Amino acid sequence: MNERKNLFINGRSSRAWSQAIVLMLGLAFFTATGWAQTVSGVGTSAAAFLKIGVGGRALGMGEALATQAEDVTALFWNPAGLASISRTQILINHFDYIVDMSYEYAGIALPMRNVGTFGFFFSYLGMPDIERTTITMPEGTGEMVRAGSFAAGISFGRALTDRFAIGGTAKFVKETIWHSTASGVAADIGVMYRTFFKNLRIGMSISNFGSDMRMNGRDMLVQHDIDVLSDGNNANINANLDTDAFPMPILFRVGISANFTRDFFNLNGHDLIVAVDAVHPSDNKEYLNVGGEYCFKNLLAFRAGYRQLFLEDRQGGLTAGIGLHVKVMGYALSFDYANIDYGVLDRQNKFSFILTL
Repeated sequence: MNERKNLFINGRSSRAWSQAIVLMLGLAFFTATGWAQTVSGVGTSAAAFLKIGVGGRALGMGEALATQAEDVTALFWNPAGLASISRTQILINHFDYIVDMSYEYAGIALPMRNVGTFGFFFSYLGMPDIERTTITMPEGTGEMVRAGSFAAGISFGRALTDRFAIGGTAKFVKETIWHSTASGVAADIGVMYRTFFKNLRIGMSISNFGSDMRMNGRDMLVQHDIDVLSDGNNANINANLDTDAFPMPILFRVGISANFTRDFFNLNGHDLIVAVDAVHPSDNKEYLNVGGEYCFKNLLAFRAGYRQLFLEDRQGGLTAGIGLHVKVMGYALSFDYANIDYGVLDRQNKFSFILTL
């Protein structure tokens, strides 16, 4: 009798927690979509590369993945999704970015029974070396300048119930140009909840909440004449440029998604997923990401979406993609491709591979 009573109490407690979580996420959703910024804030953050999405599936679905990131790509989109991983996964993501830049992202998710799932990732945005120019030598000095951005971190996700999961990430971020660098630390946090109504999914994540970044290095050392009107003073006084500190681009995502064929019509072997994310960035105005995916027998997937919907100064927006999932000798391989419209910056092809051991 006492055992039944405890089960009843625990069940009521779990349901109460679930209802509270749904309420908080709902309030967050309407806050994110309803709070319109009067000033966009574009160009006011450092480490903008932290906003570059990963995974062909996510990019093909218009980056609407706050509730659907249940593989190793959760390292980027929502660390709570790591809790759904039951086998080790490795992600390799490479694509050519705009204006001859290239972006690399690699991650691994390691589930540990009765503990949770740990993840590790590395990302790098690079560009070809360019020749340094000065006012007196506008055609170039012959010295080559290198620039790049790097981030690495550790994540953890755990399911608290069969429907609710949480996760977090700690990361180190560094940007370099010539002999100067800026670095900082940041954190992500996320939650996912699968409701009792048709397994409707709700998710939320906050990314890149951390320290400000300030450029420092020997490039900041200059020689300055403190009195240009005087002929008898030293015109080559050593001085340091005082650079400003800029925050990282904080992204607040709230999403909702549903699998219509499976949970509404009980059609096994067919998955039709529709997802919507509301995004509130610290360095731009709010927008929506919408996307859909049809998957046949977990083998072949077709995707489409629209990113940055309702954002006034966006470039492009339409996305499309396909995915192929195969099993070989007990291993699973996912190949995902996405094509994204960047407006005047043309279309870009994105590829990613996920290996499940």
